[in-house]
Amino acid sequence: MKKNIEIKCVNSDSINLFPLGTTLAEVAKSLKIESPKVILGAYVNHRPKPLDYELVKPRMVQFIDYSCRDGQRIYLRTLSFILYTAIRNIWPKARLKIDHAISKGYYCEIDQLDQSLSQADVDLLRNEMSRLVQENLPIARKMIPTQQAIELLDTIGLHRKAELYRDYGRIYAPLYELDNQFNFFYGHMLPTTGYVTHFEIEKYFDGLLLRFPIPGNLNHLEPAIMQDKLFGIFREHKKWAEILGVEDVPRLNAVKKSNRHGELIKISEALHEKKISEIATTISEKRDQVNIVLIAGPSSSGKTTFSRRLSIQLAVNGLHAIQVSVDDFFVDRAHTPVDEAGNYDFEALEAIDVAYLNDFLLKLMAGEEVRVPRYDFETGQRKFNGKTMKMTKDNILVIEGIHGLNPLLTPKIDTAKTFRVFVSALTQISIDEHTYIPTTDNRLLRRIIRDSKYRACDASTTIQRWPSVRRGEEKHIFPFQENADVMFNSALIYELAVIKRHANPLLKQVKEDTPEYSEAVRLLIFCSYFDSYPEEEIPPTSVLREFLGGSSFDY
Repeated sequence: MKKNIEIKCVNSDSINLFPLGTTLAEVAKSLKIESPKVILGAYVNHRPKPLDYELVKPRMVQFIDYSCRDGQRIYLRTLSFILYTAIRNIWPKARLKIDHAISKGYYCEIDQLDQSLSQADVDLLRNEMSRLVQENLPIARKMIPTQQAIELLDTIGLHRKAELYRDYGRIYAPLYELDNQFNFFYGHMLPTTGYVTHFEIEKYFDGLLLRFPIPGNLNHLEPAIMQDKLFGIFREHKKWAEILGVEDVPRLNAVKKSNRHGELIKISEALHEKKISEIATTISEKRDQVNIVLIAGPSSSGKTTFSRRLSIQLAVNGLHAIQVSVDDFFVDRAHTPVDEAGNYDFEALEAIDVAYLNDFLLKLMAGEEVRVPRYDFETGQRKFNGKTMKMTKDNILVIEGIHGLNPLLTPKIDTAKTFRVFVSALTQISIDEHTYIPTTDNRLLRRIIRDSKYRACDASTTIQRWPSVRRGEEKHIFPFQENADVMFNSALIYELAVIKRHANPLLKQVKEDTPEYSEAVRLLIFCSYFDSYPEEEIPPTSVLREFLGGSSFDY
């Protein structure tokens, strides 16, 4: 007689017995889980699992669809494998590189083609992907001896993945197989290709753009948007990675193994300083016209440190910066707008006293001496401590705030008098050929460390708040990033190898019985791919010091 196990299903709010080894897909079918959307996986004790996962112990199960971030990851991971398989089927010698996210999709390059990628090639590729989906082919996860997996990955040209497996430390390693093509992606897949119902590919610069559905709606694709300036900054930093010879995690780890990490840190920091110096020079060349620098960027992008370092470089050019934080111009708490959950929405433009800010700036630009406000976050009110400001011909205003590039923040200021900078942490390296590192992961890890160190906030709370932060960014920040005169990438090639030592202990404190556990585990696995770098070589002016501590700037 087959042993039964107890399964608590959150979706049906029921507890049922199932035979040992029952898959998640079988549980969903048996319980007739009602969902207007396609079920793509499940949380099992708050950890994401694929539909073919076999249950062998009593567990709590919550089925997920494309409205869930982990459901989206499973879908996009499977779509990426389908793209890879289609390319290998058509051009066996070609090499796919999934570079980064842009324009609501993934920018991909195909190397070792006999010719430049044409529209006919894209059409051929789309047809092959559609065939793979229509035939509803199985995607099998196989465990094979690690050495055999390394040899196979090397044979098919996936050298970076083979390199990571050399440090795997286990006897057997997983590989995925689809239509006789092998690969490995870091996370779960859908059981068959037929789940991937909506996608699109199109030519984009020298490569192609892989488009996918809107979060929460599998039936509609994300609208592609042009982001020429953002693409340019990605290209610039790809060149930096090539200069340093560190384009992915295996090469970053190789630098540590050869004891060259100190040199890498110094060069990375020098490239940052060089870029900031160039921005300051550009501003100084416009000194007869520009008297306000507006700096914007998402959470944990390093805006504050950038503004401090830019001010120093402006001083080198004979311009003395007066720094202003938009946060000091919040409306009183009683007038702060609330979000759909009834919580104060400090990221809405309406949370800023725009009229007062503009009046403040106009008086400064007219040469008047003005009182400087300081927003008290404890009382939720604007206060004054006697500090004043007055501009001279050698001064320039440096204003930092998330709405800096939104024209509605400074409607009374002549745009010809402003210079706009967008700051973000656009991670420069990838894990391997097909696994780029999302900038949101970089920033989330920074914020977890900073919140713990300076705001008495544990990792669980930061992770819980992160979706709300991201929604605010998508609504209030990213739509205006292309308004920038220049973009600055605050990510450092080496930083994740340093951050992991600070983040790991905090992530390990997240408890299994909390919804944030799945994200904590994912980030811990992500950090495990990096060899740890010491931080003694990091200068006190580095953007990382804003999060790790030891900065020479006041915040």
